[in-house]
Amino acid sequence: MNFLRNIFSKKDDYIKSYSDFWTWFQKNDKDFFNTVKNHENIETAFFDKLSPKLGELKDGYFYLTGMYDNNTVELVLTADGSTKNIVFIEELVNAAPKIDGWKFTALKPSLNIENVRIEMGDYKFDGENINFYANEFTKYPDEIDITIVHDDLTNENKKQITNGIYIFLDNYLGELDFVNNIDNLTIISKQEAQKELISIAKLKDFLTWRQKEFVEKYQGIRYNTQNDSYSILEAKLESGYILLAVINTELINWDSKASHPWISVLTLKYDGSNNNGMPNEKDYKLLNTIEEEIMQELKDIDGYLNIGRQTSKGERDIYFACKDFRKPSKIFFKTQQKHSASFEIEYDIYKDKYWQSFERFKNN
Repeated sequence: MNFLRNIFSKKDDYIKSYSDFWTWFQKNDKDFFNTVKNHENIETAFFDKLSPKLGELKDGYFYLTGMYDNNTVELVLTADGSTKNIVFIEELVNAAPKIDGWKFTALKPSLNIENVRIEMGDYKFDGENINFYANEFTKYPDEIDITIVHDDLTNENKKQITNGIYIFLDNYLGELDFVNNIDNLTIISKQEAQKELISIAKLKDFLTWRQKEFVEKYQGIRYNTQNDSYSILEAKLESGYILLAVINTELINWDSKASHPWISVLTLKYDGSNNNGMPNEKDYKLLNTIEEEIMQELKDIDGYLNIGRQTSKGERDIYFACKDFRKPSKIFFKTQQKHSASFEIEYDIYKDKYWQSFERFKNN
């Protein structure tokens, strides 16, 4: 009987919801608090227990911890650069109960420049050895393209310096502002610089100004779906596979693309080995049903524009241009969970203000 009790107790402890997680955390919060405060085996006594429980909710939760003050431990949950996981971090922290001695933070917060100093191996990253300048492109006037210059960067240490720069910016700008306010980032050495260098301490003010300008420019912009015009593009690849795309050609020629800067792509993988890479009739119907389900959730009136789809080589990609990344993240994850028995499903969300990833369809 004890054996059966153990089985059921393990099953009952499985984390299925945010409330399940926080119920489990509250059972252990005093032990975790003492572990962090006393700096005793934090990896084994806290992180090794925390990580699998977060993983039961969803992949993609990362974390940092330390003393916020003498009586409070701060647990920072972070998406570690993955835009599609940000909403789940925010929701989990928003669902947290008040627990004495704990402060829970969603995403790495912004820090003052004098408080940001990263050391990685032999290299330092701070306000003294990092500068920047902005790049402007006539064709893409709203693109916020930043070049970062580190005094010590060479060809040999570029990978290490690049990693350090990203960690530095995550902490200096704050994780959410880093994602929202920079469209493209290039990291170079001092010798490669082509413009006058500006202290990294001025980057926040520059980005705030550019983002305010951008928001004001596109506030209230909406696309009129009555003008939609879809084209069917078909090609036979060198491999013998067929490529079939259905694209809203009117939409991809829209002159206000930057108002919907987030591209969301859902990829469904099927067996196309016996049909020139195309789905069989059963899979074709289910793929269309799934697309219709998503269209019911991601509506153009709410800021989610369906660009179209591409089917080839055992994969269907469904494309949306979005005003925000949070809802597509949730809908695509729900779709992945619901239909995982029928298809292998992946999804990605990335910033592309001018929808340059769809130029191939315009050329055709």
